[in-house]
Amino acid sequence: MTIEKEVLLLLDATLGLRGRGLAFVPETRLLGALPEFDSMTIINLVTGLEERFGVLIADDEIEGRLFATVGSLLDFVRHKVSLLQAR
Repeated sequence: MTIEKEVLLLLDATLGLRGRGLAFVPETRLLGALPEFDSMTIINLVTGLEERFGVLIADDEIEGRLFATVGSLLDFVRHKVSLLQAR
């Protein structure tokens, strides 16, 4: 399964979208655009990303622009996974 598919599945489950999140594209806005996307969502999403991809996300990495769009989130996850694989 691709990173994009896994992130979309995690977004869909975390936001309780019942499959609607699987149709998200990189340009889909998240923070400020979806009423379901709040501070608790961010905490749950970060935890889910850490568990699913085996990465650690530091508190100082968590900022609004990271969650602006699906694409910005995907870029971040791909970067974190590539750092992990480079070890």
